[in-house]
Amino acid sequence: MTDYEMVQVDAFTDTPLLGNSCAILPQADGLDCETMQAIAREMNLSETSFVLPSQVADFRCRYFTPAEEIPLAGHPTIATVHALAELGLIDADQSRVSLELAADVISVERRQQEPGGTLYVMTQLKPEFGRRLNRSELATVLRVPENSVRPDLPVQIVSTGTPQLMVPLMSLTALKNASPDAGRLLELRERAKFFSLHAFTEETLEEKSTAHSRHWAPAATGLFEDPVTGSASGGMAAYMLQYGLVEPGTYRFEQGDFMQRPGRVQAEVEFVSEGVVGPPRIGGEAVLVMQGTIRI
Repeated sequence: MTDYEMVQVDAFTDTPLLGNSCAILPQADGLDCETMQAIAREMNLSETSFVLPSQVADFRCRYFTPAEEIPLAGHPTIATVHALAELGLIDADQSRVSLELAADVISVERRQQEPGGTLYVMTQLKPEFGRRLNRSELATVLRVPENSVRPDLPVQIVSTGTPQLMVPLMSLTALKNASPDAGRLLELRERAKFFSLHAFTEETLEEKSTAHSRHWAPAATGLFEDPVTGSASGGMAAYMLQYGLVEPGTYRFEQGDFMQRPGRVQAEVEFVSEGVVGPPRIGGEAVLVMQGTIRI
């Protein structure tokens, strides 16, 4: 058996036990794909991150949910860079870190904040606006009344590295009452070729926020709800700019409150040319909550 160092980081928060938790193996050399997947099932978190050497970036990272590998994700990116910094694997004055992900090489900026702390900001891929799905079908999947799904906006797959289905809802009440039918959602996912479902509303808990969201993804036993989703927050920011819900700028998103794991995401989005939304930037804080080894 071999011992591998492992840490656990809560992302999109500066408070332990809130936000979204990620397990990170900062030196995962020697682990094959099947073992990585088994570790992710053992951790049973939204994602587990495995850090490897890279020929094209500072580090290579592979992200696994309990069910499968995912090409790009936000909270494990924030958590991984924070872990590498905490462990001294990134120079203290290094302001930008490149990561080789399955989707592409991305950049993560480390912004020092006052009076302290660090905001980690990842640049995602250029958004792709894909297939539109039936509004009434999504109401059935989410088990909410059809009039809870906004009629003025499309239910649409958006990808900034991982294809996710954006479902705009009318209110916080509709969002809170959503309870996806796992069988219907998994069948729709297979048919429409998206990874996960991101439902959101412009009604928020806090005045300074722009949107509140919930997110569901596949798990070995059906579905799990993700507390705070960075990749989908990027897709949501691009969607909101594309359809005129926001102007180019910086916004704050809420997620996780209904799971008692509130997190806050900073989103930056702009047009790169007339009518063309550029790659969104997603930022958040992080805190290390656990450190030890896993014996395999």
